[in-house]
Amino acid sequence: MRERLHFLLLNIGHFLDHLFTLIFATVAALALYREWGLGYADLLKYATPGFFAFGVFALPAGWLADNWSREDMMSTFFIGIGLASIVTAFARTPLELALGLFVVGVFAAIYHPVGLAIVVEKWKNTGMRIAVNGVWGNLGVASAALITGYFIDHGGWRMAFILPGVISILIGIAYTGLMWREIVQPKAKAKVKAAARVLPADVKALLFRVSMIVFLTTAVSSIVFQSTTFALPKVFDERLGGISVSATALGGLAFFVFALGSMGQLVVGHFLDRLGPRTVFIAAASMQVVFFAIMPGLSNWAALACAMAFMLAAFGQIPINDYMIGRLAEGEWRARIYGVRYVVSFTALAAALPLIAFVYENWGFDALFRVLAVSAAVILGAVLMLPQRLPRAQPVPA
Repeated sequence: MRERLHFLLLNIGHFLDHLFTLIFATVAALALYREWGLGYADLLKYATPGFFAFGVFALPAGWLADNWSREDMMSTFFIGIGLASIVTAFARTPLELALGLFVVGVFAAIYHPVGLAIVVEKWKNTGMRIAVNGVWGNLGVASAALITGYFIDHGGWRMAFILPGVISILIGIAYTGLMWREIVQPKAKAKVKAAARVLPADVKALLFRVSMIVFLTTAVSSIVFQSTTFALPKVFDERLGGISVSATALGGLAFFVFALGSMGQLVVGHFLDRLGPRTVFIAAASMQVVFFAIMPGLSNWAALACAMAFMLAAFGQIPINDYMIGRLAEGEWRARIYGVRYVVSFTALAAALPLIAFVYENWGFDALFRVLAVSAAVILGAVLMLPQRLPRAQPVPA
């Protein structure tokens, strides 16, 4: 029972992590641009520091967890991000809001290198637990628009920061109580050094090529993912006027699209071991190229259907790079590569916001979708250079 509750709280943590980082996306799209008289593109600039913090602070968070305590760090995550969200709700100026979002990003950076490390290390059926944990995170992305839209209509946008913050603090207290034994007496960490191995030149070259493809596609796909998840509430606000008019309804439609898209991860996970990452990745990237290319000019039901298709592919490709990293390296080196992957991914998330603001302000969302189609084509071109079969996991020489 204790283990099940522990896993549940870790899953809720992943849900909250993505929820908190995307509350502002809906607040900016549906409320603040009216209340503060700022353009949507101008508002996005104030969210950028928070997403940079989300990426940059992942490495120190992982280091602290390894040298202090993972359970302490998870308690810090729940309580810290809750307090930061509540404080952000009282922002009176864009600068104060940016500072609040930055602190939210600092605490949000804790989850992936710490929470996922606990999931991988603690339970044997790692694959299924990672898949379940990933779906919880995706539902956090989906719920941000739904929950925030509801509060904009019933209580105001500030409540969208306050209530989840209170809930996170309460969960943090519960987590601390559940894991008190591990927090007070953390286990000593045994360091096992892998034996050095000299790899053949052809294997080194192949590993280098695949690694470069992994990090390139990680960066570009993160820009695509951030552009779609962050901008979609505003896209729907502009394009679904014939379907829905209230913030709650628009948030509900965004939730439906994101929730459906998150199921793409389960589909991809099912086929990865059967078909290999190259085939699955080509399918996901091709699907994005097609539907991003046809999105310009669409509205109402056609736009909704197209959004469902490209979000299914965008969500679906998320676990592919993690799968390839797991195949390429093992032991401590794998953890290091995952750490770098999170920094690359979340820093690219931050870089996407100025891109959205610049393109939207000058040309609108049609141009943004054309940029995303080109980005997906870059991913497809890189994936085509993957070998048919990845090399087996290799311990990296010390």
